Amino acid sequence: MPNLFEPLKLRDIVLVNRIGIPPMCQYSAQDGVAADWHFVHYGSRAVGGAGLMIIEATAVTAAGRISPGDLGLWDDGQIEPLARIARFAQEQGCVAAIQLAHAGRKASVGLGWQKQATLNAAEGGWQTLAPSAITFGESYATPQELDETGIRTVVAQFQAAARRALSAGFRTVEIHAAHGYLLHQFLSPLSNHRTDAYGGSFENRTRLVREVVSAVRGDWPEHLPLLVRISATDWVAGGWSAYETVELCRTLKALGVDLIDVSTAGLVPTAKIPAGPGFQTEFAARIRHEVGIPTAAVGLITSPAQADHIVRSGQADLVLLGREILRNPYWPLAAAQALGQATAWPNQYLRAAPAGVTGR
Repeated sequence: MPNLFEPLKLRDIVLVNRIGIPPMCQYSAQDGVAADWHFVHYGSRAVGGAGLMIIEATAVTAAGRISPGDLGLWDDGQIEPLARIARFAQEQGCVAAIQLAHAGRKASVGLGWQKQATLNAAEGGWQTLAPSAITFGESYATPQELDETGIRTVVAQFQAAARRALSAGFRTVEIHAAHGYLLHQFLSPLSNHRTDAYGGSFENRTRLVREVVSAVRGDWPEHLPLLVRISATDWVAGGWSAYETVELCRTLKALGVDLIDVSTAGLVPTAKIPAGPGFQTEFAARIRHEVGIPTAAVGLITSPAQADHIVRSGQADLVLLGREILRNPYWPLAAAQALGQATAWPNQYLRAAPAGVTGR
């Protein structure tokens, strides 16, 4: 089995190692436009040695933002600030990806460190959308149910945002179908009570995800990989299940998806989640082995030995580290030293590197 520091090939893209940075919202954009904070934040992590860096949830429409501080790709004016990040990451040998998202009924709330409740019009809030008019929780407004015209608009918005991502120089895009946001809301019978072609059966509840993937894959270059993030379970009886996730991933593989980014939960605030070190890796392993598609594992992965074991034991092809990378942007460089693996440091930092380390 490969180790944490062996390359990973996805179509024509080769990651220098199996360490990735998952999308983590910074809530620091203005009208969807990336700011200096984003350039410094992502630039620091690109320098830190990860093979893949996925830019945070980037809304495909203004109404799809989680908060007023979310990034966006619904307008051409949002391209260049993101392109600056993508260019810098490529210079550092880090593949820059971007996650395309629509928050659905979880949209129009305060910044991540503020109270999570629907903003009213005076606070800058907007009308939220969902598969059914079912609220996320007590502090959230009841969303407007999308009609079929609205659904077709959502598909077109994802497709257009992917085209802008390509123009910005991103070599990978990830479709966000997890964490209780719009696409996940269609998947789960807890949030989808529709009786038309987009609700009821598994085939119908997965229809929007399949349509979005097909539309994006149709425009995304054949030689570049496409990722999808999935919540493998709602952790609630009667909700979206691991079995359904496996079946959906079989279809996504046939539609041209190259890697499944495996997380869980986010659909309902009352879910009882058995969080602990590597608590979601079992789902990544199941999808990888039953579907035969590369997976990424995420969730309370902290130590180099733990991350290396996940790859060596075949649980996942890629390990995504969130909080650890926030705490230490240079975690991959330190992990290489801890595991006795050779890795290149930025030339500008060589004076601080261990003996024998080369520059890049």
